[in-house]
Amino acid sequence: MKYLLLLLIVMMASGCTQPEQPQAPETTADATAPEPAVDRNPHRNAYFGDLHIHTRYSFDAYLMGTRATPDDAYRFGKGEALDHATGFSMKMKKPLDFLSVTDHGFYLGAMPEAAEGSGPLSELELGKIARSITTPAESRAAFAEALKHVRYTVSDSDAPDLLDDRDVARSAWQDIIEAAERHNTPGEFTTFIGYEYTTSGPEFENLHRNVIFRGSEVAELPFSRLDSLNPEDLWHWLDQQREAGNEALAIPHNSNGSNGWMFQTTRFDGSPQDRDYADLRMRNEPLVENSQVKGTSDTHPLLSPNDEWADFEIMPIRVASNLASQAPGSYVRDAYLRGLQSEEKGGFNPYKFGVIGSSDTHNAAGSFEEDNYWSKTGITDIKPQQRGSVPLAEQAVSEVAEDDPLAGSEPAIAPDGRRYANAAAQYWSASGLAAVWAESNTREDIYDAFRRKETFSTSGPHIKVRFFGSQNYDDNLANADDPVAEAYAGGVTMGGDLSRSETAPKFLVWAGRDADSAPLQRLQIIKGWLDNGEAKEKVFDIACSDGGTVNSDSHRCPDNGASVDLRTCAIPSDRGAAELKTLWRDPEFDADQPAFYYVRVLENPKCRWSTWDAIREGVEPRVDMQATIQDRAWSSPIWYNP
Repeated sequence: MKYLLLLLIVMMASGCTQPEQPQAPETTADATAPEPAVDRNPHRNAYFGDLHIHTRYSFDAYLMGTRATPDDAYRFGKGEALDHATGFSMKMKKPLDFLSVTDHGFYLGAMPEAAEGSGPLSELELGKIARSITTPAESRAAFAEALKHVRYTVSDSDAPDLLDDRDVARSAWQDIIEAAERHNTPGEFTTFIGYEYTTSGPEFENLHRNVIFRGSEVAELPFSRLDSLNPEDLWHWLDQQREAGNEALAIPHNSNGSNGWMFQTTRFDGSPQDRDYADLRMRNEPLVENSQVKGTSDTHPLLSPNDEWADFEIMPIRVASNLASQAPGSYVRDAYLRGLQSEEKGGFNPYKFGVIGSSDTHNAAGSFEEDNYWSKTGITDIKPQQRGSVPLAEQAVSEVAEDDPLAGSEPAIAPDGRRYANAAAQYWSASGLAAVWAESNTREDIYDAFRRKETFSTSGPHIKVRFFGSQNYDDNLANADDPVAEAYAGGVTMGGDLSRSETAPKFLVWAGRDADSAPLQRLQIIKGWLDNGEAKEKVFDIACSDGGTVNSDSHRCPDNGASVDLRTCAIPSDRGAAELKTLWRDPEFDADQPAFYYVRVLENPKCRWSTWDAIREGVEPRVDMQATIQDRAWSSPIWYNP
């Protein structure tokens, strides 16, 4: 098993005391001046952001060489350059609109305190080792030393955990709060105070969540795995925070690596779910992160065999492990179907959530662009050879196996015989972004969009997506002078519900391209429904680029002829669309069948980051990696409730 990943597994699976009734910590709120008035658009603007960023205060990021601060992360989000741990400059093609630093709540700030501070943690041997990490081997040594101080199982949870210093965590948390307050500029750039709740099941099943606070009123300390491994305890804690005036929500991520645990049909302890469980979960988790660097969690080919685009940035292993992750219960579309079944059988739906994307960067800087990719984990995956996109030289095979914590003990051998580092990074993706439709770029308006689930996600580009539904829209709505105003007035938007109707609902769908990415190829609607209790799904193309029309039998657009030159990564300038718009009615509607609908937008193909790596190194792309990619966006669903 990969050495560093094994260490991460043990650390993230380490046991802790689980309180019977989580207690709400005290709250703190900085006095701030009233925010200046900002212009608000009643028909809402699209804003793009990242709600999943790790800085020096995350124990793993620090041991991977990252020294960037929350201030650095916010400056990067606003469009400034930031130096990577290895020294080169990271910079996006355009800035973001909102951001949240979400360092791990457990051992928050412990690593920089051990390496740079003067308190008890600085007396540990770990501090000396972590002080100067410049190579993967040094990173591995630091993780090995850190492991000596971690409680491994619940049975030895009474053993002292020297890394669990709440005073250090409180100081780091205060710095994170103050950085968010400094960089929050209403109307221009929004910051959210947040952190990651990092927990898992007994066999390394990923159950991580990011916690995002609405405003300046936040908890005194994050609730972490050191308080409880059970996510249901986190939800109760969030209820208590809300009662204390600290509004917040949690966003699960990397369900793809949960081995079916993220969207189970039981509670955490195996007991049956009920309405109280569903209400508790949906009250505290209205959103799910479905795309990020560790792969996409929309769907899987085993779950959606008739979806030609289901095989997109699939990470087949559990988080921080090389163990396989089973598909059922691990993907969002499957969860939506499970939610319909739960509602039909028991009258409750615990999986009625919207979607966002985010990066999960451990460099304090998200890497969203295929041709401008720096991966995720500091010094351990920055070289193409480390992330498995460029073959290993003969003399490097043993060196990588010995010195690179993210490489397997044996190289991977591609079908053409070339050998590559067998690292988790080979499955990673230049992704993703959170996006909302909100009246203004402020905490209040963006957070309210989170709550009403008027959100969408992208795999990196700034693609815009509108999605409305109603039984009463005029057939000419798409060509109206102001279709958005009419759509809001006469229907619901993504995240909403349609009630029973004998006529098929109509959906207004619009998408606009990112000028710095590829043109749009097609608009699609993903439908899931129940037929006598049986879960079913179907993909409908609803708008085609380049003058194409949807085939009424196959519900597919014709191929628009967009290609990629794999020698240069050039793409045609005369294929694809700047925008696609249509009013669509479900041709297979059954008024008695519960259903959900969501939009997927596909760009034309372009080179994947791994192909860019190969071209820049002067080698042929790895034959068992996808050479091209169709970046995309997904809307939150609209549900039909008969």
